[in-house]
Amino acid sequence: MSGFRALARKELLRFSRVSMQTVFAPVVTTLLYLVVFAHVLESRVQMYPGVSYRVFLVPGLVMMAILQNAFANSSSSLVQSKMTGNIVFVLLPPFSHVEFFCAYVFASMVRGLTVGVGVLIATSPLVELNVAHPLWALAFAICGSAVLGSLGVLAGIWAEKIDQLSAFQNFVVVPATFLSGVFYSINSLSPVWRDVSLANPFFFMIDGFRYSFFGQSDVAPTTSIVAVLAALFTLSAIALMLLHKGYRMRP
Repeated sequence: MSGFRALARKELLRFSRVSMQTVFAPVVTTLLYLVVFAHVLESRVQMYPGVSYRVFLVPGLVMMAILQNAFANSSSSLVQSKMTGNIVFVLLPPFSHVEFFCAYVFASMVRGLTVGVGVLIATSPLVELNVAHPLWALAFAICGSAVLGSLGVLAGIWAEKIDQLSAFQNFVVVPATFLSGVFYSINSLSPVWRDVSLANPFFFMIDGFRYSFFGQSDVAPTTSIVAVLAALFTLSAIALMLLHKGYRMRP
């Protein structure tokens, strides 16, 4: 696994050296979501019995930050390497496609989880939040960040320009994240839109992670973790197959 260690170290250094942009900026942005939405809707909305809207928002915002930053790490790294041509220095050494995939996903998970912890710390003076089921929280945070890290690898393989990656992020990742129940419970939706939400794998990551804090959720956490693991297996299998074939990776 020497290839994995070398690539993972490279990717960790890549985002940690610009931590103001890759870690602190997303934390501040997520904190602004909490301040704005809580200020506007706090007195008007209550999703779960005994849970204020401000408190309800925090787990969803934490997971949203984890997912978006895990995706951004692997996808942006691959596209930038392809555009500058230095991807060749990663392809030339005898790294297996499994080591390549695992290193990029691991670094994405670290960045996503780091931002998530940062959001929790930043919101702690504003809300009093208790974790009812810490193991569920850990499971959904790890699996969710791995899913988006894998999706980021797929997007990075497919995209050859920054605008293609931006289109993927703006038209796939961002809508799927915002329409996954971050700001609302799907039980407040009409039956049609509730069914649409249940087809969104991002919803299960958000809902399961929220369950770990309140012990309340829109679907059972076991259902959510199965859906998340199925998404992880599917995306990982596709990414590994494309990497093995060298699809859009070889100059």
